[in-house]
Amino acid sequence: MVNTNQKRLADELGTIRKSWQGRVRVALAYPNFYHVGMSNLGFQAVYRHLNALEHVVCERVFVPDQGTAGDSPLVSLESGRPVLDFDCLAFSIPYENDYANVLNILAKAGLPLRAALRGESLPLVMAGGVTCFLNPEPLAPFIDCFVIGEAEPLIEEFFTTFDPKRDKETNLCRLARLSGVYVPSFYRVQYNPDGTLASFSPGRPSLLPRIKRLWVEDLSGPVTESSVITPHTTFAGTHLIEVSRGCSHGCRFCGAGFIYRRPRFRPLERLRRCLEKAAAQTSRIGLVGAAVSDLPGINRLCSKLPRPDLELGFSSLRADALSEPLLQALAQGKVKTATLAPETGSERMRRVINKGMQEEIFLEAAAALVKRGIPNLKLYFMVGLPFEEPEDISAIATLVKKIKHRFLQASRPTGHMGQITVSLNCFVPKPSTPFQWAAMDETAVLKKKIRQVKNDLRKVANVRVHADVPRWAVIQGLLSRGDRKVADILELVHQNGGNWPQSLKQTPINPAFYVHRERTRDEILPWDFIDHGLTKDFLWREYRRAARAKPTPACPMDPGTCSLCGVCRGKKSSDNKAQG
Repeated sequence: MVNTNQKRLADELGTIRKSWQGRVRVALAYPNFYHVGMSNLGFQAVYRHLNALEHVVCERVFVPDQGTAGDSPLVSLESGRPVLDFDCLAFSIPYENDYANVLNILAKAGLPLRAALRGESLPLVMAGGVTCFLNPEPLAPFIDCFVIGEAEPLIEEFFTTFDPKRDKETNLCRLARLSGVYVPSFYRVQYNPDGTLASFSPGRPSLLPRIKRLWVEDLSGPVTESSVITPHTTFAGTHLIEVSRGCSHGCRFCGAGFIYRRPRFRPLERLRRCLEKAAAQTSRIGLVGAAVSDLPGINRLCSKLPRPDLELGFSSLRADALSEPLLQALAQGKVKTATLAPETGSERMRRVINKGMQEEIFLEAAAALVKRGIPNLKLYFMVGLPFEEPEDISAIATLVKKIKHRFLQASRPTGHMGQITVSLNCFVPKPSTPFQWAAMDETAVLKKKIRQVKNDLRKVANVRVHADVPRWAVIQGLLSRGDRKVADILELVHQNGGNWPQSLKQTPINPAFYVHRERTRDEILPWDFIDHGLTKDFLWREYRRAARAKPTPACPMDPGTCSLCGVCRGKKSSDNKAQG
């Protein structure tokens, strides 16, 4: 029975209700709580696209609220029907740390965890989301099929091909022929004696050895934006609008800068119309993208907002792009805390990660923000990066103190000194980035580095330090770079009620093999079967350039002339040799 809170939310959101008769019934699951899932723009977009199909009815499923009866069946938000009544259970998975909740939802729905154990009468289980086209292998034994890449080009074809009246094997054979669909059970994995992958190959002659990621080349079509606005989400009452995909700057630790290549932007006029429409419903609008400030015409967009009381927020702004219109928009939006991301303390390490910004840029940005009436700063840094030296950790506190000094100077005319919050994040190697080969620091080393930064800043007034929990970062590294064997650890965690420390002690699998080991250039990586268009030579060359602290220019976003990374396959630039 659906609980009172779910009924209230379903009524409040005015959700789409269709007759189930003759339609494909899809339960769209987000492996976290409602308020988190409904703040995820990708989840909302898939929900809207599915319900736009006349022959599909889609209802939402979330991790049950705390306090929900343990033996209650998992039901959909809209109609309160059990998940077992649906034809398909589709997961949208943005973060590796949500993998354990995928198993929790399967169990709560009454489904066997392993795909091989699910019979014909049970829903087809599929999954998509950014983690699935980074590396789906740790979840492979639990999922019937994955969508690799951006879902828009496939949704209609997938649910036209999928026929609930057919048996599961037939459906999977038909779906596996679609571009971007990966059926794990149709691929064979073999291992070397040392545990590394010996081969990854299709078990059927009709299948390709690599899955080409789906990609929306032109973002001038319908804009991805909030389907519903509600106070019961992380971004309460905010209408979110996607302005771009990808990022041209090529920071070597960042998956979004590589798997979404080539960067693409929404047309300015279309975004302006979206702003006007959204402003008629709410005074809070959030612009979403990996680098919102890179949007061509962003200053013009911010200079002519549709209402004077509009609170405009940005998911990401680069310190070197804080123009006067952007600062004005932040001030008008009553922003109390602005975020800057130096990532590292030293100039050398910013060259290693290809950040491409000098120290003075962050000092000037801090002063500009304070002068605009934004009293607080949040500074993002990472520890445990490849090629990091002890002096690079010391440099974090040094840079924070310099920013604080400039911050204080700019604050004096106001008579009020705000707060600086330092956020320390443990580096986690991500697939399909230049750092995919790098070893991750061990927990004790990460703790030591965090402790050093905290000690260096302990007596600095108006500065607080918040840090990752290193053991959780190491678990993220395990899930990020694991192969199918890691599924056994996930299942053990589920059996142990989410107790990771106990499960890691019990498993015969050595997590350090996946997390703390540097990979060799020729090793077959678990995610190598995914074709993002990037060449492995390009990523390896970037890794070696990082070792020499050599920066690489930003992606030129010119498919006609550049072939440096392999995505555009254009005519080779005369500068390509110089990038080696």
